[in-house]
Amino acid sequence: MSRWLGRLRGRSADHERSGAVARERLKLVLEYDRAQITSAQLDEIRAEIIDSISRHVSVNRADVRVTLERDGRLVAEIPLDSARPAPGGGR
Repeated sequence: MSRWLGRLRGRSADHERSGAVARERLKLVLEYDRAQITSAQLDEIRAEIIDSISRHVSVNRADVRVTLERDGRLVAEIPLDSARPAPGGGR
């Protein structure tokens, strides 16, 4: 629906955006449900991944993201912390 027509009908762009966000959240909840992974389990997986990788390279822990994709893949984005040397002095 065009913006001006939406405004005539009392709908704003913010309303449409919030609807899209709500749909995405619902899709995410359904994916977690299908995979039978709770948010607590995902947090535990995230912590274990960080601990494991941190033994070899310095990781920016605050920016690590672990997500469950719609196709059932678990994806981890792990930014390395270039400001700190690797544990053990590197190789």
